[in-house]
Formats: sequence, structure tokens, C-alpha cells
Amino acid sequence: MTEIQEFIRGLPKAELHLHLEGTIAPATLVELSARHDKYPLTHHEAEALYRFTDFTEFIESFKAVTRRLRDPEDYEIVAWHMMEQLAAQGVVHAEVFISVGVIYMWRNFDPRCFEPIFAALERARERAARELGLSLYWIFDAVRHFTVEEADRVFRKAAELREFYPSIVAIGLGGDERRSGSEPFRHLYARAQAAGLRLTNHAGETTGPEAIWEALDIGSERIGHALSAIQDESLLAELKNRGIAVELNPTSNVCTGVCPSFATHPLRHYFDRGLLVTINSDDPAFFGSDLANEFLLAHTQQRFTRDELRQLAANSIRASFLPETEKSSWLAQINTFA
Repeated sequence: MTEIQEFIRGLPKAELHLHLEGTIAPATLVELSARHDKYPLTHHEAEALYRFTDFTEFIESFKAVTRRLRDPEDYEIVAWHMMEQLAAQGVVHAEVFISVGVIYMWRNFDPRCFEPIFAALERARERAARELGLSLYWIFDAVRHFTVEEADRVFRKAAELREFYPSIVAIGLGGDERRSGSEPFRHLYARAQAAGLRLTNHAGETTGPEAIWEALDIGSERIGHALSAIQDESLLAELKNRGIAVELNPTSNVCTGVCPSFATHPLRHYFDRGLLVTINSDDPAFFGSDLANEFLLAHTQQRFTRDELRQLAANSIRASFLPETEKSSWLAQINTFA
């Protein structure tokens, strides 16, 4: 390991845009298949499911992998592996999307299906807190290209379970932006906010800056991807003035074909403009780059200095939904990390 890699791995940091299902590596998929399938997947067959050339094919690959999650124990295995990987990278806090809408879809929208799955996820989270010192919050993610009614089911479940599980901190709206914007979900966001949930949103990944404006207009506090904000100077000024955190995912954007290269990603431009920039891995098993590697690429491809990497780590804590006292503690450690 090089000196800069050691620095990055030791740097306390948070990951704020990470999909649980997107952390399932081919080896884990083989493990799941061996638990359930009459003819288990070989490693070669599993790896083939992760090949795609654009965003549409990525969505199909994501579906093929998540379809292999059958029971609560599968989710516990996947979550624990994810948490081990996070801790190994020096991640001290994570806020992780669960594709609750997909879980319902694969189970014919049976309202009884989710609680046992979430209980298994909580077992993994509690174990990670004990054994790894990792704190983690859950974000319930609806799928925007499903119906509004199906998103309503997801957000209602988040509000319902939050009374018993403080680890449920926010809602999100992922999926294919090209098929639905944010406006149809305005009333759902208002109700979630009234229930005490924080509001995140994927916007400007495969669409123009108008999608980001729309996400802001319905109350979104953090914007995932925000790739197309670079096209609108007034939007960049709005994001900066309001202190809206942007959850950037450079390698993800390159792999799905919406950005030509890491070097040309607007990460550096946003950072230099003073936006509250965070860097994230999105779906590391699909894109071949975890958070530590995203930090390394920021250094090698966009010449982020150690001090700037430290600033990215601090941004990730500031943009998190952690209590202010915990933020202050982590920020003090980041400021003195050398």
C-alpha cells in the first residue's frame, strides 16, 4: 500500500450514497445462489451478471442481482459483508439506501414481507456497531419509475418503523429519472418530513439541471449525483448559497456512460466553487471502485491534495444526518489527522 493509500484508509470519513444491494460482490452472489438454487451459479456466471455498457443495462444488472436475495438471512449476510468492507476503508459512519420498493416488487407487494428482512439488517448493523465501531443509518429508497402509490407504501413504512428503529433516518427516490421526475412525489416528501424523516433525492444523473431544480423544489436536502448542475451557473450558486450537499459518484457516472472519465467529472469544479461536495461509491460491486478508491482517484485524476482530501472527509461528516455532537467529535479528529 502506498503512503497516500494509507493516508486515505486512515482518514475518518462517511459514505452517504451507497446502495446495500450494490455492494453484493460476485463471490457473495455465488454464496447466495448456493443457499437457494438447484443449479447454483458459478463464479463466471455470477460475474457475467455485472456486465453492462450504459445506464439502462446497469438497471437490468442490478435487478438480476437483487432477485437472488430470497430471505432475511440473505440480507443479513449481505449487510454484514458491506459493513466489514466499509470499516476496512476507514469509514466511520455510513448512510445506506435499502431498495424497499424492489423488495416489495419481488414479493408481490405483500405488506408482511419487509419486517423480518429489516430485523435481519438491524442484527447486522448492531453487530457492526459492537465489533467494528461503525455507525450506520438506513435510508428507505423508493423507485421513481414505479408508481406514486408504490413509493407511498415505502415512505409510509419508513415513518411507521422509525418509531421503533431510530436508525431509519431518511427517505430517497432512486430509479430511472428519465421516466419520472420529482414533482409527482411532492406530497409524499412533505408527509415524510412531517414524520421526522430527512429527505434525499437522486437528480441530474441522466437528466438535465431542471431535474435538480425540481428535486430542490419538493424539499430535498441532499442531491445524489447532481452531474448536470455543471450546465447551470444559477443552479450552482443556489446549491452553494443553500448549503445543499451533493453526493457525487464519479466512477459510477463513468461506468453508466453519463460521464466520459473520472478526470472530466465536475467533482473538482464543484469543490472549487465551494459546494458542499461529498464523494461516494454508489454501487461498488458493480462499478469496481469503493470509497477509498474514489478518494485515491480524486488525488490521482483530479489532483486533490491531502488537505483537500481531508476537506472531502470533513464534508461527508457535515453533510451526514449525525447529531451535531457526533459531527463535532469526528470533525476534530479529521482536522488533526496527518
